Amino acid sequence: MTEPDDDVRRGAAVYSKRVLGFYDLLVVHLSNTYVWRCHRDRIVELYNQNVRTRHLDVGPGTGWYLARARMPPDATITLMDLNANSLASASARLADSGPDTLVADVLEPLPDDVGPFDSIGANYVFHCVPGAWADKGAAFGHLAARLAPEGVLFGGTILARGVRHNAAGRRLMSVYNNKGIFHNGDDDAHGLERALRPHFTDVTVDVVGTVALFRASRPI
Repeated sequence: MTEPDDDVRRGAAVYSKRVLGFYDLLVVHLSNTYVWRCHRDRIVELYNQNVRTRHLDVGPGTGWYLARARMPPDATITLMDLNANSLASASARLADSGPDTLVADVLEPLPDDVGPFDSIGANYVFHCVPGAWADKGAAFGHLAARLAPEGVLFGGTILARGVRHNAAGRRLMSVYNNKGIFHNGDDDAHGLERALRPHFTDVTVDVVGTVALFRASRPI
């Protein structure tokens, strides 16, 4: 596997054990509701509508959404992240499901022995991935390559363009982008759709607040 570049490493390194300790309160509850204006229940519902038996979750955070999703009774879960702290936190929360873990960079091809998966969740991942949509599109191709023929990729990503941020949103966008936590200064919903379409037959993108909720199925 190719070594991640410095921007990718910096973005992943933010999620220390200390940060993950208040991630659920700060991001899942407060920021989603009052800053990005896409309530956590909308994202849980996105999981409920799309999660399937063989599931890969990219950038699982603390595992909050997966822990609340209606998983199939025979589901197998694989968690993927560059950050070992995130994998440990999510694995502990999902211990009853016995998840597998994978340390990998979404901008690089996944190992040949991984997958295929029936569903891949990538929630709040792509606003942290460096580059424009043309660059992030490579990640969609890598994930599509590990989906089953009828598989689905889904998730949410925070946008910068084509949406109206409130004062708190503008401030956090500035801080996070300047610190290299976010890389979404040019991200918009149309660009997301264009980046997905070369890799999937069916693509839908819905904007809720300042978040694009996407679903892409039937990989090409």
